[in-house]
Amino acid sequence: MTTQPEYKQGPKTQDGAQTEPRRYLVNIDSISTPQLFTDCLVIGGGIAGLRAAIEAAEHCNVIIICKDTIKNSNTAKAQGGIASVLSKADTFESHIADTLKTGCGICDEAIVDLVIRQGPSLVEQLLQWDTEFDLVDGHIATTLEGGHSYPRVAHAHGDETGRIILEALIKKVRQNSNIRILEHFFAIDLLTNDDNKCIGMVGHDNNRSHQIIWAANTILATGGAGRLYRETTNPEVATGDGIAMAYRAGAVLQDLEFVQFHPTTLYIAGATRALITEAIRGEGAVLLDNKGRRFMKDFDEAAELAPRDIVSRAIITQMRKTETTHVYLDVRHFDKSYFAKRFPHINELLESFDIDIAHDLIPVRPSAHYMIGGVKTDSLAKTSIENLYACGEIASTGLHGANRLGSNSLLEGLVFGKTAGKAASQGTEASAAHLKHPLIKYRIPHSDRTRLDADDVRNSLRALMWRNLGITRWAQLLGETQEIISFWQRYVMDKIFDSPDGWECQNMLTACLLMAQSAQKRQESRGVHFRNDFPKTDDEHFRKHIEIVR
Repeated sequence: MTTQPEYKQGPKTQDGAQTEPRRYLVNIDSISTPQLFTDCLVIGGGIAGLRAAIEAAEHCNVIIICKDTIKNSNTAKAQGGIASVLSKADTFESHIADTLKTGCGICDEAIVDLVIRQGPSLVEQLLQWDTEFDLVDGHIATTLEGGHSYPRVAHAHGDETGRIILEALIKKVRQNSNIRILEHFFAIDLLTNDDNKCIGMVGHDNNRSHQIIWAANTILATGGAGRLYRETTNPEVATGDGIAMAYRAGAVLQDLEFVQFHPTTLYIAGATRALITEAIRGEGAVLLDNKGRRFMKDFDEAAELAPRDIVSRAIITQMRKTETTHVYLDVRHFDKSYFAKRFPHINELLESFDIDIAHDLIPVRPSAHYMIGGVKTDSLAKTSIENLYACGEIASTGLHGANRLGSNSLLEGLVFGKTAGKAASQGTEASAAHLKHPLIKYRIPHSDRTRLDADDVRNSLRALMWRNLGITRWAQLLGETQEIISFWQRYVMDKIFDSPDGWECQNMLTACLLMAQSAQKRQESRGVHFRNDFPKTDDEHFRKHIEIVR
């Protein structure tokens, strides 16, 4: 179904005071700033951004900018695989039904149908582009994951699917003379003209200088926001910059309350959280509590193969019940050599911590994993701002609804990456030659307020989000979260920073406040959004999307 949105202006503090961030984070003088020109600008180098660039480059010239190296993205860390109907025994209808069921009533059915039916041809195209999928009898091997009614998840090099796909796409991009890659280039803000058309961006290159990139069309593919939380599977680059940039530019944002937590990340005190793919449970691993008891059947008849939101809440509930910091994944019944071959990356990781899977249980707990909400787009990847497109994890397409079905994210990135690239590169205004470059002179007034340490704010913010806007939420803590973030904003958002650390902090504060507001507005429990004070799903009032616009 296509649901009617609820619009919300934001953000404001609890006492009603407006806390809108300024339009741009830095001073801009388009006359004196170094400039580049392109037909199509792609911000982000994950699966969606690269697939968009490849498609757009068939018709125009493209610049891809990457915050870090082109190899560092959430895509590179994706283990499980890419979901698609690749067997004659499987059906589109089954994959569609699984996606809609997991999405808890607010998926866009037309988008679900569109994405899933394009899947097989795009996965086959990846194979033709030398993606080293695991094969069985010459066909792409597939496995089962939670929420799927059929083993349709294709994988590569066992548990390194994202990295292998990324390498194939990077190779394809580097072979195209129409595409230029700029690494270590931080996108600070989208540029818009008086008609609210996106005309490019201002950024910061590796040489410590600002640059303007004028673009006839811009594709936002900045990825996720897991680093807004203390516990996360995401790399350090995933700080929600795209959400904040799009908000300042005036784009409509949607579903920011929906953050998916992955149920199983390796829990070693003092170590960063590492993903333990759902495919392990798909192949027979079970969850045990500290008493050695299998508990998932108490929560859902699908047990370990229930959707991720159910498994995550079950683990948290069991941890609280048993007063422990984690539960365990049991793979002791697996053949050790098979495990090492099927999950080489995880096997190496476990061995580095002296965990012997033949005898030892694997300590796990949930962590922030995937941002379901983002910049609202239509079926052509268009945002509410003309000449601005969005694809991948930064976009809210309607595919996932209130909860993402495992391994649908890489599929979405492929489909909407191709869609965005095609749409942004065609038409009479797809060339930079038609672009008018307005004079932009933007000055930020000096602030005498106390300067807070950005690193301290970031660390405190991530801890706050984990405590108050995590797997379970309730009104009092959501209100307190907004008050605390608004306080930090008064001393951070008025400053001019000259490095990515400062801009990231400002973006994180903006994104977190918007997420807290959306979570407070949705007074029900649906999918990954669980309210202890509103534990039931309320279709009468909330079978719709919550949108925020500046």
